[in-house]
Amino acid sequence: MKTIYLSLFLIIAHLMSYAHASDLAKEKRWVDQTVDFLVDGEAEWLDLGKHKALAIYMESATDVTKGGVIVVHGSGVHPNWQDIVQPLRTGLPDSGWATLSIQMPVLDNDADYKEYAPLFDEVKPRMDAAIKNLQDKGIKKIVIVAHSLGSAMSAYYLANEKNTSISAFVAIGMSGEREDKRMNTILTLQKISVPVLDLYGEKDLEYVVGSAKQRKEASSKNKKYSQKIVTGADHFFVNKNEMLVNSVSDWLNEQN
Repeated sequence: MKTIYLSLFLIIAHLMSYAHASDLAKEKRWVDQTVDFLVDGEAEWLDLGKHKALAIYMESATDVTKGGVIVVHGSGVHPNWQDIVQPLRTGLPDSGWATLSIQMPVLDNDADYKEYAPLFDEVKPRMDAAIKNLQDKGIKKIVIVAHSLGSAMSAYYLANEKNTSISAFVAIGMSGEREDKRMNTILTLQKISVPVLDLYGEKDLEYVVGSAKQRKEASSKNKKYSQKIVTGADHFFVNKNEMLVNSVSDWLNEQN
């Protein structure tokens, strides 16, 4: 009888371990729907040990490459998502930045934002692999440009990786306080020392606009933190792609 209970316990523990992991089947579906239809950039693969994650690389369109941008999407989507991600990964190369848009951990479409908290522990391997990918291409200056949940994941990574090669961070549509400390950007921003651009839209989501003052206060010790509001933009910068790309590229160029 003890053997049966032990076996059941091990099975349940095994299933629970996958309950708090990225939905790899969904990642595979995104690959099937994305890779064969790429117009700009090349599909590449980040080796995470047990599996590989999709990344889309695009070279700088200028003679001199200023650096590499790791583009990080929001909840549940993919590295070529039409809002925010695709405009950035294809637009920034015109300003001399190579881009590597990476697949982050995802859950099914019905998942709540708070259910992503355990997946924050899967961020480091993907970020580390993305950094190595760009370094292997000879790119030394590497920055992160992230949206929504991706900005919270990126902030968590930067807050806990003191020896990271990331030299600057653009957070787009970043939220504020969350019950889980991993997701709470008010806490993580206090630990980030690299230059930060906190970018959001005038018509952004309430939890983004409403926490802007808190985010700024949390970053008070970071003299290279700045905050910018884009007039008329919503959370996804619909019909504001040019303003989005220009805001990011102008700030990145100032960091050089």
